[in-house]
Amino acid sequence: MVRTPSTMLPLGTQAPDFKLPNVDGSEVSLADAAGPKGTLVMFICNHCPFVKHVADQLAALGRDYLPQGIGIVAISSNEVATHPLDSPEQMVHEAEERGYLFPYLYDASQAVAHAYRAACTPDFFLFDAARALVYRGQLDSSRPGNEIPVSGSDLRAAIEAVLTNGKPTAEQKPSIGCNIKWRSGNEPSYFHA
Repeated sequence: MVRTPSTMLPLGTQAPDFKLPNVDGSEVSLADAAGPKGTLVMFICNHCPFVKHVADQLAALGRDYLPQGIGIVAISSNEVATHPLDSPEQMVHEAEERGYLFPYLYDASQAVAHAYRAACTPDFFLFDAARALVYRGQLDSSRPGNEIPVSGSDLRAAIEAVLTNGKPTAEQKPSIGCNIKWRSGNEPSYFHA
C-alpha cells in the first residue's frame, strides 16, 4: 500500500470541466453535478484500502449535504487493465452497496485526473458557488490502522464554511491514499511515485 499525498492544487483554481459516464449509464458534466452553494469533486476507487476505510463517511456526505445545495461527484480514474476491481461494472455494485446518492463517474482517459492534478484515492476538491477551489485536503486524520475514528471533520468544516458563505481555513492537510493507477506512459509530470 503506497501512501501518496495530494498535490494540493492552488486555492482559487477554477474547477476544470468534464463530461464522463456515470454508473447509471448517463453522461454527467461538471455543470450537471455542481450545486448552487458549492461542489465537491472526489477521486475515489473501489479497491483502495484508504477509500474503503472512509466509504461510509463518503455516503454520509451525500446524505447530509446534497439536500443543502452542495453538489457532490465521485470520479474513478484508475487503469482497469491492471486493477479490474475498479472497472465501471464493479463501480455500479460499489455505488449500490455503499448507498452513494451522488454520481460515480469513470475517467477512462485519465484526462480529468490530470486536469485536477489528482494524485491519490481519496483526493478531495471543494469549490465554492463560483467554482473556485476553497479546500483540497484530507477528509479527516483517520487512516487505516491508526485507531482514529472516521468523522469527516476537516472536509465537513470546509463544507460548513462554504454553506455559510465563509472561507475554509487556509491551513489544510493533504489527503493520503493509494496512488492513482496510471496507464503506462500516462503518468502526469506532477506525480512522483
